[in-house]
Parts: sequence; structure tokens; C-alpha cells
Amino acid sequence: MDWLRNRRRVNLLGFGACVALMAYALYAELVLGLEPCPLCVFQRLAVIALGLVFLVAALHHPRGRLAARLYAGALALAAGSGIAIAGQHVRLQNLPADQVPACGPGLDFMLDVFPLHEDIAMVFTGSGECAEIDWALLGLSMPAWVLLACLGLGLFGVLGNWLGASGTTDHTPAGRALP
Repeated sequence: MDWLRNRRRVNLLGFGACVALMAYALYAELVLGLEPCPLCVFQRLAVIALGLVFLVAALHHPRGRLAARLYAGALALAAGSGIAIAGQHVRLQNLPADQVPACGPGLDFMLDVFPLHEDIAMVFTGSGECAEIDWALLGLSMPAWVLLACLGLGLFGVLGNWLGASGTTDHTPAGRALP
């Protein structure tokens, strides 16, 4: 648990994990040909938001408890949104066939035609395309892995920022440690 005490390292590792998740999402889309559904796009936005909070926290590198705990809260919020979106997607994928909603319009069409609040409501009610499972690893679909990743990264970031020490020792010019 000693590595959890360095906030900058925790935040850089969290940012790196989010970059890796997004790199794989782009690989799956561009190389494997898996077209993201609207809920997948929202999950990507949540992972990007989580990564940005990790990056800002790493660059800022707060030494005070209050700032670090604010970053912990922001990480919990970003990770929680990813968990909620991925959880809704997993729920849709596990509905019985007769309860799966009909396929709806694409996200680009919805954004062009409807107001933003209606777009968000339509995405979260889901559509038939969001219920399809095109990819699985160890029996879990991609949204299930995103849910687990957001849960793990959220816990990692919150613990690392809430409980972690500053991660560095401040020194005076003479080399003596400050109290």
C-alpha cells in the first residue's frame, strides 16, 4: 500500500489506464470494425472525463488535504458516471429478447434533430443496437469491462487522493526538510 501514498504516481497511473482504455476503444472501432452505439459513446466520454481529472490532479499535485480530497470527489463523480452508464448498458444487454427496445436513430441524427436533454433521455432509455453483444472477453461484454474499469479506477483514485501523502518531501535550499 506504500505506492498508494504518492498522489502524483496514483494520478499518473490512473490517467495512463484511461488512455489505454480509450486506445483500445479506438482500436476496436477502427481496426476490429465495432461501431459504438450511443451508450458506448457516453461511456467513452465518462472515461475521458475520468482521465482528465486524473491528469489535472497529477499536474496540480496538491499537497494539501483539502485539494486532494476535492480531486478524490471529482474522481468519484467521474467514475460514478461511467459506472452508471455502463451499468445501464449491461442491463440492456441482459434483458430478455422480448423486452429489448426497438433500434433507434443514430446519435449523430439525434444530436442534429432533437434538443440535448431529449437526446440524453433517448440514449439512456436505450435501443436495440445497445442490447447487442458484439465483443466479449472471459464471458463479459465490453460495457461490463468498462463498468469494472471505472469501479477499479474510481476506488484507486479516491483512495490514492483521499488517503495518500503528498508524495514528495519539500526541502529548503539548504537541504533541510520542512516540518
